[in-house]
Amino acid sequence: MPFGRHEGRAAFADLVRQTLDFAESRQWREWWWCDPDFTDWPLGERSVIDALDRWVGRGRQLRLLARTYQPLRVAHARFVVWRIRWDHCIEAKSCPAAAEDDFPSGMWMPEACWSRIDKTRCVAVCTDDPVRRVALHQNLNEWWTKATPAFPASTLGL
Repeated sequence: MPFGRHEGRAAFADLVRQTLDFAESRQWREWWWCDPDFTDWPLGERSVIDALDRWVGRGRQLRLLARTYQPLRVAHARFVVWRIRWDHCIEAKSCPAAAEDDFPSGMWMPEACWSRIDKTRCVAVCTDDPVRRVALHQNLNEWWTKATPAFPASTLGL
């Protein structure tokens, strides 16, 4: 994992990519992603989807939490297709009424976590500190309980 402080949009995108590459070797059963809209994440890149394909599998769960998924749908078509294919491994919720400045941005994994502490300048801190991991997991769980299901793999109509 790329522990430490990461500053700027390019460094932030690299942090996401490096975490995805690390996930393949760790095979986490549970993984949380959270962001107001995921627009700064490089989710439309083929290498990101390839890394997700190597991670995903039986018994794994990815939890996505956002204020809104509309920008993600527009900016990251490859990820949207991947999400449809792996619907059974993904649970997505949203909190559209949340203030963007209050909404967390980061990833939680059983062994590490990272949080974007300044969204304007894209400053994130990645750590394996147990106290920070527990705090982020509790924060994400609190948001999760307030959220409603969102970003469905398909829309059924009558």
